[in-house]
Amino acid sequence: MSALAPALDAQGWAPTGLLLTPEECAELVALYDRPDGFRSTVVMARHGFGQGEYRYFSDPLPALVQRLRETLYPPLAEVANRHAAALGLESRWPETHAELRQICAAAGQTRPTPLLLRYGPGDYNRLHQDLYGEVVFPFQVAILRNQPGRDFEGGEFVLVENRPRMQAQAQVVPLGLGEGVAFAVRERPVRGSRGYYRAQMRHGVSALRSGRRHTLGIIFHDAA
Repeated sequence: MSALAPALDAQGWAPTGLLLTPEECAELVALYDRPDGFRSTVVMARHGFGQGEYRYFSDPLPALVQRLRETLYPPLAEVANRHAAALGLESRWPETHAELRQICAAAGQTRPTPLLLRYGPGDYNRLHQDLYGEVVFPFQVAILRNQPGRDFEGGEFVLVENRPRMQAQAQVVPLGLGEGVAFAVRERPVRGSRGYYRAQMRHGVSALRSGRRHTLGIIFHDAA
């Protein structure tokens, strides 16, 4: 994960490479239809979020999801702290995810935020930011759990960056089965002629043309 730092610095996102085996992806897909492991289900059309649905895991998280949350966090925290320093922020992120959860709990954010998303033909996710409360860890990870071209068509992961006084820039991130992308949740520092400034980031998923698409979202801060 330390190899992601240059790309996160340069563009606010970085492909992680393979994070899950095909067997682990299938295991997570099967979990979606066992709602006893989830705290809530969101039907996106009801809230204007797009089409499709997603489910937030409840505590305790499945062992695989917990492992990903704990192991992905430390290298991302290093980048997050460097970005905070560039923006002149005094606060710093702790070294472990357990410490981050303690900070979230002190702010009244106690609900876990890792989630499974499911899309069918015509489904999509509008551009958005996953904030959930006052404490917002700067990065999250999305992991694709189906094979493009075999299991589905369309459904590309899209990132959009907005800089002051510039038109928005969109980026389509290609992912394969079990591969992930780490990306900025809300903003990232960009060097300008007078130092660093904030570029706003949003993410979404384009419309699925056919098949079924599942994603695991690893969000590190908890929800209020």
